[in-house]
Amino acid sequence: MYENKIEDVPAKAVLACVDTGEFDAEASMDELAELASSANADVVGTIIQKRPNYDPATCMGSGRLEELKEQLDALEADLVIFDHELTGVQVRNIENILGIRVIDRTTLILDIFAQRAKTKEGKIQVELAQQKYRLPRLTGMGASLSRLGGGIGTRGPGETKLETDKRHIRKRISYLEAELEEMKKHRVFSRSRRKKDGVLCAAIVGYTNVGKSTLLNALTDAGVIAENMLFATLDITSRSIELPDGRNVMLIDTVGLIRRLPHHLVEAFKSTLEEAASADLILNIQDLSSPDREQHAEVTSQLLSELGCDGIPQIIVYNKADAVPDTDTVFEDDNHVIISAKHHSGFNKLMDCIIKNLPETARRMNLLIPYDKSSLISRIRAEGKVFTEEYTENGTLIDALVDIKLIKEAEQFLHQ
Repeated sequence: MYENKIEDVPAKAVLACVDTGEFDAEASMDELAELASSANADVVGTIIQKRPNYDPATCMGSGRLEELKEQLDALEADLVIFDHELTGVQVRNIENILGIRVIDRTTLILDIFAQRAKTKEGKIQVELAQQKYRLPRLTGMGASLSRLGGGIGTRGPGETKLETDKRHIRKRISYLEAELEEMKKHRVFSRSRRKKDGVLCAAIVGYTNVGKSTLLNALTDAGVIAENMLFATLDITSRSIELPDGRNVMLIDTVGLIRRLPHHLVEAFKSTLEEAASADLILNIQDLSSPDREQHAEVTSQLLSELGCDGIPQIIVYNKADAVPDTDTVFEDDNHVIISAKHHSGFNKLMDCIIKNLPETARRMNLLIPYDKSSLISRIRAEGKVFTEEYTENGTLIDALVDIKLIKEAEQFLHQ
């Protein structure tokens, strides 16, 4: 029995898929090839079989598996990656036929996530997803897990190694869930503190590899890894920027999305993705150069809806304009903007869109305040920000960011 993981990624991999018509097999295989490349695998071949349904024992039909075995020998491949979730029994049966290691789409994604997670929370989320994925698959892993065990205090009378492993995994899952719950409490507290302090937040969401990290780096010098690969970064990064109107907004990068994101991963990373649900604004980044942009946008929209983000203002940010020969046909308004994060173009328009879509918590104003009303300047400074201050014969001329509580009182002193 081969290990169902890719700690040491082999040099050559063949991708396999059964096309039952439930999803676009060609597009999904293209994405699987990108995922394999992100995991440092060299894709040397692909095979797709059209069937009305999956074979319960081997996923793919036995005849096509024999063809695949011949292809593997010719290509000298040492790994097969199936574009489906396989059961433990299917993995064992396929490996017995092919004689090489077999993994599925979810195992591949989990391995990439394990490589990329850097923070404690990210690592816990990945391990939790791995353990939940592994638990129901232990049954099919073969004779190695069916032996009676021994050891003081570790197993009950007649308990098999399979039962012991399941018990250990369940205990580990409970521990990891408790750890994440504590981190969630801390995150909820941080969110409520930001709300109390009036900190505005904009969540950056979108399909993986659309340029979210590149945009964050361009706007804030965050230093986040930004590479042309799927899931280059997983961990949340938050950075504050000052808008042209003087207000500060916290930009929060979130994990990228893909087609058919495994359920365990959605659940594990929900606490990360929930940053979008508590944001004042969502920056939905789309790759303008991608031929699959509309499908990617649909995946993002569906997940945002599941997270309860429907009522949050949203800006569609069309990125990678530098890779598109003509952008004249792309619609722009206060909720749609074209940019190139790579070349820092379109940022002024983006800033204007952010300002217009954020709730009005303060307003930048030029005021001429009479000297007998100078106490208002002190309150403006305490609640907001004074950029410039000039003394004139008619009063104090200030350029200031005025808190919403003081706007009505300040409006009578507007200076043209």
